[in-house]
Amino acid sequence: MAVTAAAEVAVTDATEPPAPGRRRLRFLRGRKTVVGLGILAFFAVIAVIGPWIAPYDPDAMSDALLQPPSGAHWFGTTHTGQDVLSQILVGTRGVLVVGFVAGILATVLSVLIGVSAGFLGGTADELLSLLSNVFLVIPGLPLIIIIASLVSDAGDLLIAAVIAFTSWAWGARVLRAQTLSLRRRDYVEAARATGEPTWRIILFEVLPNLTAVIASGFVGTVVFAILSEITLAFIGVADISDWNWGTVLFWAQSNQALAQGAWWWFVPAGLCIALLGMSLGLINFGIDEFVNPRLRTEAGASRKVRMRVGFTPVARTGTSEKETRS
Repeated sequence: MAVTAAAEVAVTDATEPPAPGRRRLRFLRGRKTVVGLGILAFFAVIAVIGPWIAPYDPDAMSDALLQPPSGAHWFGTTHTGQDVLSQILVGTRGVLVVGFVAGILATVLSVLIGVSAGFLGGTADELLSLLSNVFLVIPGLPLIIIIASLVSDAGDLLIAAVIAFTSWAWGARVLRAQTLSLRRRDYVEAARATGEPTWRIILFEVLPNLTAVIASGFVGTVVFAILSEITLAFIGVADISDWNWGTVLFWAQSNQALAQGAWWWFVPAGLCIALLGMSLGLINFGIDEFVNPRLRTEAGASRKVRMRVGFTPVARTGTSEKETRS
């Protein structure tokens, strides 16, 4: 009977909803966002200190041709004796610079145009919506390929700017639709009635309610920009003298690393791309859970079900314990 009472107490404590402050802290500590931010922070640190901690010059050749991973070369060497680990470390900076510069520029443009179109309405809405529709049909990658063929030194910043100017329109349309649903809310009308200027209403009343949508669009743009940069380097359009993960894959594919069995030449770069994409995806999923209360409710309900299954108390009925066992 003492065991049964202890189990009932454990079930009661496990199924009781935590306090609001504890629930919020548990959400911040236990969700996918923490894992995603941790992986992203690791790559950000590598992007900053990578060129300093690289054991070799990524362009330096040696006599160790196509050597598998060893103590001297942790990720092996290429067909010219170049250290793959050094190429990965040095190339991380270019990938993150393109991704985040393009994400920031595209997010700023989408916020300015989308929120302004949705809040102002009328002629301004029609003109800004027309501008968004025009940029929606402009293909980003073909435009970058054309610019890279015309410009002799198509660096990371130029590629990031082209990606940003061709990828802001979708986010602007989403923000316009959200702003249209917010501009007639009671608190916005109250701000208008008190004589607040338009810029102040947008900045302090509308934008705080769009933070999650803006963050989600920013993460999506960063993912698209990183994949575009790697794709351009892999197909040889970008400057292959600047190291990034796509450049490593380009040289591995050009020299038939797979046919030669040199898996260490392309697997580390592929794993880095997968891990970075997974981290950004986890952050995006965490934002979706934060925005959508239904996802949080379903996650909490599933945890309660698991707790109840793990701690099922013995039902107290009129029968004795011996009869219950039999």
